[in-house]
Amino acid sequence: MTWITAALVVAALMAVVSVVDSHLISRRMPSFWTFLIPAGVIHLSFGLIFFALHPPVSGVDAFPWFMAVVSAVTRTAAALLMLYAMRTEEVTRIIPVVYAHPVVVAILAVPLLGESLNYLQWLAIFMTVAGAVLISLKSWGQGRGVRLHRSFVMLLASSLLFGVANVATKYASDYISFWNMYSITAICLGGVFCLLSMRPKVLRDLWGMTGRGTTLTLIAFNETIALVGIVLSFWAIERGPVSLVSTVMGIRPFFVFLYALVLSRSFPTVLDERFSPGIAALKIASIALVVGGVAIINLVD
Repeated sequence: MTWITAALVVAALMAVVSVVDSHLISRRMPSFWTFLIPAGVIHLSFGLIFFALHPPVSGVDAFPWFMAVVSAVTRTAAALLMLYAMRTEEVTRIIPVVYAHPVVVAILAVPLLGESLNYLQWLAIFMTVAGAVLISLKSWGQGRGVRLHRSFVMLLASSLLFGVANVATKYASDYISFWNMYSITAICLGGVFCLLSMRPKVLRDLWGMTGRGTTLTLIAFNETIALVGIVLSFWAIERGPVSLVSTVMGIRPFFVFLYALVLSRSFPTVLDERFSPGIAALKIASIALVVGGVAIINLVD
């Protein structure tokens, strides 16, 4: 398997995770915080298991480990912001904004890695930001114009943090294995999720929810898919240029849109997605701008 193939698989798998997470948070769980408890326990368990199976390599200086922790913390914060937005926003609006983060990677590469951007790549940055803004617009009501979704700034922050996390991951991956990178990330993710949500009221809500067994099984299945996707993403970043790996994984919005479209037609109660011809055309155009801009940034010499 090449890093390109792995990145494509990551995009497809993590799109499934995003759609299922959106369904769980917006339709099945009593609150956002009740979702974090089982998800956090699962990730923390996975992290500890793989930490035991693949202990830290010796002979590595402290700074690569520090960068691995930076990657884990920023990725956790980015994931929290993205998941929090899923309480009220459509997943086909959320993911294109968040997955503009390869632009952040490209911009950070200028001061940190000594790279430069030509005029086409700067144009692509404009395209990507324009697509992210466009997909986050909503009607103000009664023909009085449009406004940005309230979560837009939150999602931009998530995108920025994911970009920083990928750059830090690439640096750390030159010194430590992708298994070590995954273990640190999963332990951080699971630990923060549990610390934020482990409260008596949240635990009571989780215990008393209807259909608890089915929902918890679905969460476990989904977070296992996430495990595979995260490990493959670190494997790809370790082996390929981080800007190009991020670009390929940036096609995730296409998969999210495809899955959501199929579900909205076959199982309309699963997601709160609206796909009128006008809305579908807007989302397709926005996703095309985001993914096209991201691709140009990294593929144009």
